[in-house]
Amino acid sequence: MYLFRLVCRHKMALSIGTVCSFVVVLVFLAHCTSETLNRADEDPPGLAPRADALQSHPEHRDAPSRSKDLSAFLVVLITTGPKYTERRSIIRSTWLAKRDADVLALFVVGTQALSDEDLQNLNTEQGRHKDLLLLPDLQDSYENLTVKLLHMYSWLDLNVDFRFVLKADDDTFARLDLLKEELKVKEPKRLYWGFFSGRGRVKTGGKWRETFWDLCDYYIPYALGGGYILSADLVHYVHLNAAYLKTWQSEDVSLGAWLAPVDVRRTHDPRFDTEYKSRGCNNKYLVTHKQSLEDMLEKHQTLQRDSRLCKAEVKLRLSYVYDWSVPPSQCCQRKDGIP
Repeated sequence: MYLFRLVCRHKMALSIGTVCSFVVVLVFLAHCTSETLNRADEDPPGLAPRADALQSHPEHRDAPSRSKDLSAFLVVLITTGPKYTERRSIIRSTWLAKRDADVLALFVVGTQALSDEDLQNLNTEQGRHKDLLLLPDLQDSYENLTVKLLHMYSWLDLNVDFRFVLKADDDTFARLDLLKEELKVKEPKRLYWGFFSGRGRVKTGGKWRETFWDLCDYYIPYALGGGYILSADLVHYVHLNAAYLKTWQSEDVSLGAWLAPVDVRRTHDPRFDTEYKSRGCNNKYLVTHKQSLEDMLEKHQTLQRDSRLCKAEVKLRLSYVYDWSVPPSQCCQRKDGIP
């Protein structure tokens, strides 16, 4: 009888020990898995997601959102090249010089395959101004502009709590004060605001050639990329679907196609002078594209001195108001009397 009780106690001890060991293993695995997932979700501040994170693993698009490091009412993302130091300097000293604390401005540069000298110059510039968004997994080139757009919008969605973003080029001059005042009264959802084109013929040659465009003989209506504004929810949409989005040669055309099936508010505004060449100078303009360094300095000085944009208003080309009631090929009839 005593032997029987001893055996039973021994078996019970073994069972309890086995269960305890099993529980310890489970806790250890859960802890390790948690740490691994947390490390995988952490991106270094100021760096965009890796290219493979954008093009692969679409199942991760519904992962819980993490806390964001930065916040702003309006974000300004200016696409620029590694060597365009002077352009960035002029923009800092002109239309970015006086801006509210809730406006975050970043110059976006791809750094993959850069020389040591170029990297050192960018690091020095970043140390001085702290306004560069460096994309280490992107080689900066015209051919990669659409992928660059995906990278910078994905970084923005992951790292900044914001309402609107102005995408601009480094030869663009913008009135941030006026843009912000108008954005304060706009619904911060589904906004796609800029100067739209709906009758652009697909380019079959030259710098803008679209080799794989097969949707239509015209481009789908899109806002011209010298400057346009998106609400944060549309940036989030682009980021979530980045792995599924086809990229074309033009990043502006690509964005228009990506948002084509989405219920967005396309707001055409002639005060966005963002075509392939400027229509001139009008004091009503909010965004002006194709500006030389001298143009930017003159506009800034005129604003400082006379509280108006233009030293003298000039009209080089006619503008149009987009007619959304007709087919896109008939949308854009240029007329006098429009800024």
